[in-house]
Amino acid sequence: MKQLTEGMDYHDMKGQISPKITVDEYSAKMGNDSDIVTLTFTVNSKLAAKDLVAWFEIGYDFVLDASVSDGEIQPGKWLVFLEMKRRRNVPNRIVDMLTDLETLTDTDINEYKIIVDDTPHEATVEALKDAIILTPEEYKEEKSDEELNEMREIAGLEHKKTFTVDEDLRKFISNAGL
Repeated sequence: MKQLTEGMDYHDMKGQISPKITVDEYSAKMGNDSDIVTLTFTVNSKLAAKDLVAWFEIGYDFVLDASVSDGEIQPGKWLVFLEMKRRRNVPNRIVDMLTDLETLTDTDINEYKIIVDDTPHEATVEALKDAIILTPEEYKEEKSDEELNEMREIAGLEHKKTFTVDEDLRKFISNAGL
């Protein structure tokens, strides 16, 4: 695929982007992980990856940073990292981006799987609201409990049961805007 310098046309990236996207698999460059959501796309060429970075950075004002991996993860496979603020509107923004990408990739949004903590989720606002930690406060609470239990395990102490928000409560909190 040649590098596009005048903009991209309809289906220019057909077959170039994997429909599996990870969330928070990698640490944020632009700040603390508690404040930044990191999306990772797998792309079939470095030139296509550079074009995708340009697409994100020029097309979306909420994208804090987008970049291409320094090297291939497999022969002919590159990663594109995208960072945005950890806010309640992240699921909507992800769905909007994937919907827009259909014009470039010819990949319907229903073909995408969003991987959060090694678990695949559908690319819908509701599924992503349930899967992604959406606020810095929720992130800090969840991560500090996990880290404390890891330390307890190393010290040979019992795990403490941590408070987790079940799916129904998480939906209620999200819909209430709390």
